Amino acid sequence: MAANVYASATDGGSGGDSAATRSGTGVRTAGATIDCPDVGTKLTSVPEQARGEVDKELALLDEQIAKAYQQLSESAQQMQQDPGFADNAIVNPLKEKRGATLERIAIAIDRVGDRPEGLEALAACTVQNGNQAPAQGEGQDGGATEQPGQEQGQAGQEQGNGQGANGGQAGNGPVAADYADIKSVQPNVNDPRPQGDASRGTFATSCGVNENGLFNSDNIIAAPGVSNGAHHFHDYVGNQANNAFASDQDLANAETSCDDQGDKSSYYWPVVRLQNGTQEQDANKPGGGIEGNAGEILTPKQVTLTFVGNPREKVTAMPRLLRIITGDAKSFVNGPANANASWSCTGFEDRQLKDKYPLCPQGSDVVRTFKFQSCWDGRNIDSANHRTHVAFADAAGNCPSGFRPIPQLVQRIVYDIDAPSLNDGGRTTPLFAVDSFPEQLHKPGTDHGDFINIFDEDLMGEMVDCINDGRTCGAGAGGGQDPAPGEEPQEEPTKTPEAPQEEPTKTPEAPQEEPTKTPEAPQEEPTKAPGAPQDGNGGGKPGDEGDGGDGGKGDGGKDEASKPPADKPAKPAPEPEPGDASTAPGSAGPAVKATSSAGGGKAGAQDGGSKGGDGEDTDGLGESQAVGTATSAAPTPSDASGTEPQAVGEGGLADTGAQLWPAAAGAVLVIAGFVVLRRVRRG
Repeated sequence: MAANVYASATDGGSGGDSAATRSGTGVRTAGATIDCPDVGTKLTSVPEQARGEVDKELALLDEQIAKAYQQLSESAQQMQQDPGFADNAIVNPLKEKRGATLERIAIAIDRVGDRPEGLEALAACTVQNGNQAPAQGEGQDGGATEQPGQEQGQAGQEQGNGQGANGGQAGNGPVAADYADIKSVQPNVNDPRPQGDASRGTFATSCGVNENGLFNSDNIIAAPGVSNGAHHFHDYVGNQANNAFASDQDLANAETSCDDQGDKSSYYWPVVRLQNGTQEQDANKPGGGIEGNAGEILTPKQVTLTFVGNPREKVTAMPRLLRIITGDAKSFVNGPANANASWSCTGFEDRQLKDKYPLCPQGSDVVRTFKFQSCWDGRNIDSANHRTHVAFADAAGNCPSGFRPIPQLVQRIVYDIDAPSLNDGGRTTPLFAVDSFPEQLHKPGTDHGDFINIFDEDLMGEMVDCINDGRTCGAGAGGGQDPAPGEEPQEEPTKTPEAPQEEPTKTPEAPQEEPTKTPEAPQEEPTKAPGAPQDGNGGGKPGDEGDGGDGGKGDGGKDEASKPPADKPAKPAPEPEPGDASTAPGSAGPAVKATSSAGGGKAGAQDGGSKGGDGEDTDGLGESQAVGTATSAAPTPSDASGTEPQAVGEGGLADTGAQLWPAAAGAVLVIAGFVVLRRVRRG
C-alpha cells in the first residue's frame, strides 16, 4: 500500500484536494472497510486433535480479509465509476474463498467429533463505512454529504497519489474522531471494595520495555504455526522465544527479560506507532507497511506488570502455560462485546477511555491499561476461541459459577507522546495509533493484550501467598504506579533517600570532630604543614561549594577558620602562613579527617592519599610514611604562598602550633644557656 507521510485525520485524506473534489463532484471520498463475521469466536468447541488444522484455517480467513481490504482501498476510481464494483470484484469472490475455508474447518472437526452447524452462514462479508463519526474540518467540501448508497461505492484510499481517505500515514486510519481530550472525560473508575476473605496483596514483575526490540507479526496464541498470523506487529517482554513456531518446551527453555528469572512468561501487545513518515524495519513487509501499519514504532517509557487479588476470595495459582487474550483485535467490526481497551493520561487515570485515544495535556504521558480476566475454569489452559476457559469477575468481584479466582494481571504501558494536531491532520504534531488488522482501521477499541504464564512453580506459589496475605511483593514492586500500593512501595521512598542521607551525615561528621582532634596535630605533626601545595581542592564544603577561585575560602573553610581563634585567640593572625596539618589530605592523624571533609570529598579522592574518608589506610602506607612524605616537602616555603588559601581554610591551631614550636625551642635554649652560665660562674 502506498504510504502518505502526512495524511490528514480530519479530512479523511491528506493536504491535497481529494480525487472527488478535483473531479468536480463535490463529494468527499468516504473511508470503507471489510466487515466479516469472526468465525473464531463462534467456534467454542473444537476437539484437540483438530485444533492445529482449524487454527491454520482461521488464520487463512484473516489473510483473505486483509487482501480483500487492500484491494478495496486501492480501487477508489473503479468504485466511483461503478457502484457494483465492490460487490462483483471484491465481496463476492471473498465469500467464495471463505466458504471453501469454512468447509475445510467443518471437515477437520467432523473427522474427530461432531460436525459444527451453521458455519456456511459466516461466509458473507460486506463493505461498510470506515469512519464512525463525521469527519470535521477541511475535508468537508461545500457541506456536501454522502448518501448511504454511496458508501459501498467509494474507497478508503485515493488512487494515484496514495492519500488515504481513512486518514493516517498508510491511508487506513486513524481519524480525528478517534481522539478525545482527557480533560473532557468525567472520572469513571470504580473498583469494588474488598470484603470478607478478599485477597488484597499485589505481586509485581519487572520485565523491561522491550528495549532490545523484539517484534514480530505472529500470534502464538490465536494463530500458532502461522507466520504473520496477527497481521500487525507486537511488542514482547519477558520470554524471548515467542514466535508462531515456538513449542511449549521452546518457551520453557528460553531466556527472559524479567528481573526475576523465575518468570519466563510472555507478555505482548500491539506496538504503538507515531505516524511521522519513519520507515521502520517492516515498512514493506507483511504485518507492517503492506498491511497499513506504518510509522515510527515507539518504545514504551514504562511498563508495569502487576498481579492483584480478588475483592471477595483468596486466589489460586495459575496453571503453567495458561494463555489469556484480553480485548478484541477485531472489535471495530465485531462490536464492543469483548473489547477491553483502556486509554488515559498520567495524572488523569481515574478517567479511562474505551474507544478513543487520549489527548493529554503538556507534561502528561499516554497510558494504556489492560486488566486481564481473573477467573479460570479450573481445567483448561486454553480454549478453541481462546476465551471460554477464563472469564471476568462481575462488578462485585464474583467469578462465574464453576470458575475460581486467579491473580489478575494488570498491564500498564506508558508512552511519551505529544497530543497530535488534529486541525491539520498531524502535520504539526503527528498522529499516533496502535497496530491493527488492516480492515480494523487502527481504532483504539481494537487494542488488546496477550499473556502466557511461564512462572516457575515456586515463584507462582510466592505470588499467591503474597496476594492472599495482603502484602506487596515481587521484583517490580515499587517500580511504577502500582494499582494497589502496599507495604514495600511505602518503604521504597525511605530506602531511596537513605544513600544520599548517609553521605551528608558522614561528611559533616569530620568537621564536627575536628575541634577535638586538631589540637593534637601541632604536637604530632608539626612538619606536615607544607602538605598544602598538594591539595588543589580549596577549603569549601563537600560538593565543592567553595571553589579554588575564591582563595579557597569556601563555606567549610570559613567555619574551620573561625574555630581556632576561639580556642586560642592569641594567634588568629597566621592565616596567610604556609600550611597546616589539615592540608595534607590522605595523611595520617586527625588532620586527615579535617581535609577530607572540608576539602570537598573523601581524602582518598582528593589527592590519591593513603586514607579513605573514614581515616582508614587504603594504600598500605602507615602514619610514619605519610608524615615522611609531607615532611619531604616542608623546606619549600616559596610554595606556601600559592597554597595559602587552603591553609586558611583548615584548622588554625595546627598552623599556630607550627609557628610556636621554633620560638619555644629557642626560649628553652636561652634559659638552658643562662642556667649553664650561672653554674659555670658559681663553679
